[in-house]
Amino acid sequence: MGLLTSRVLRCGGSSLEEPQPEAIASPSRPSVSRKRKLSSSEGLTPSSEVHGPQNRGVNLHQVLNYIYRKRVKISSNYAYENLFLNGKDSDIKILALGRTWYLHKVFLCHSGYFANILKGIWRESHSRVIRLVIKNEDIDARSLHIVFGSLYTDEDLSITPLEVPHVLAAACLLRVDRVIRQCDGIMKTTINRNTACSYYLAAETYRLNAVKTQCFEWLLHNLMIHPSVALYKEVDTKLMYLLASSSDLLVRQKEMDVYTTLKKWMFLYFNPYWNGTFMQLLDHANNWLSTCMGYIHNISFLESEEGLIFQPVFKTLRFQHIICDLASTIILEEDRLIPLHWLSPVYKQQWLILLHAQEYGATGPQTINEEQLEECTMRCGKRIPKDGRYTWKWTASRLSFPIRVTFTRQCVIFRQRHQECDGSACENHIRNIIFRITLMCFDSNQKVTFSKTTGYKILTFEYNEEQIVMKLDTEILTFPLYIFGNFLFVNLASAENE
Repeated sequence: MGLLTSRVLRCGGSSLEEPQPEAIASPSRPSVSRKRKLSSSEGLTPSSEVHGPQNRGVNLHQVLNYIYRKRVKISSNYAYENLFLNGKDSDIKILALGRTWYLHKVFLCHSGYFANILKGIWRESHSRVIRLVIKNEDIDARSLHIVFGSLYTDEDLSITPLEVPHVLAAACLLRVDRVIRQCDGIMKTTINRNTACSYYLAAETYRLNAVKTQCFEWLLHNLMIHPSVALYKEVDTKLMYLLASSSDLLVRQKEMDVYTTLKKWMFLYFNPYWNGTFMQLLDHANNWLSTCMGYIHNISFLESEEGLIFQPVFKTLRFQHIICDLASTIILEEDRLIPLHWLSPVYKQQWLILLHAQEYGATGPQTINEEQLEECTMRCGKRIPKDGRYTWKWTASRLSFPIRVTFTRQCVIFRQRHQECDGSACENHIRNIIFRITLMCFDSNQKVTFSKTTGYKILTFEYNEEQIVMKLDTEILTFPLYIFGNFLFVNLASAENE
């Protein structure tokens, strides 16, 4: 979405210097009172002076001029149906996007944009025709109609969730704060797989920071936990970069799945009209990456001009738990390779330190560094389908994950598991890990209904020791339940020296 631009032209074709309204209106800005009801003490009421059989001789322009001076308003229903929809006694005509609206200056003045024109020194304050040239593609005739109509009534108009981004764009252009607040409220309560991405982009463009934050959190929670073809098609490269690089991204199983997600997403980026099922998506993505544009492997495609924009996204991946060979590449699948230098620069650093820690029995991280944790922790997750006792480890790599996890309704337990080095038992030693465990439940609309986290903690283990890391004795749990982990096993603070 681009910034809003518009200009006002006189009907005769002569140009007018554009007033300088704010391009973006914030819903948090204090709004001016819009109460404009007629006072009975002034001897003029909607029922007796504006409509009804006894006032057919009343000059409506006189009434409107009176309303304008007193900042009051006639009946909302009458104003909307007769003045707006039917254009009765219109004193100004607005032309925009191939459509004409027969409106009234007194009501247009409740738009901050038109107030600058009609109440000021601009020549158009006496004009009966204003032509708007709107360059913002997010604004269509329907959204303009809704915003114009809002000026004639104190009641919220019907706006569907899919219309909200367009109406918000129009309301920000015309500076109608009440409609901006209505859009803000609708967006906060209707975030789902069909709206999350469009709401995020609209909120970012028009500075609705609370909505932007909620949409981003929804995507972090659902991108991999409740994936869909439609959702992946809506995520642009900038947004995917932010999601894939966040330590708060909820991963269904292990870090490798982030790479699989990116392959599916990239395939849909180039094939937006593909309509298969999500179960079919990975096979199609793999086949496409292997054959598209004459390239044999996706390694060649990502180095091509077409694939260049995706390299920053793939560099967000964290593969500290995947074995590295001497050719400076890592094996992602049996027949898929990706260059090491495309990945996060901390990967090689983590891998070397991990090998050093394994060989020499290093203790592990000593302090919690928030920036380091944001960039380097391994992300993983587990679905708990029903009540019971579950025990697992998140990866089979003997070098990367020395923790076995147990979940019960009462607690979450870590045990430092036995490791083998070159066929012999490793030297028993005390070691530290930094971890964060988060439990979540979702409703049928993919909204979080329960969440609990340990926050980041340092845990010290002796060999084969078992420790409770989260107690759930008093929690009311529903299933399925998801448990997510972030782990750091190596002391990256000393990476350069290592």
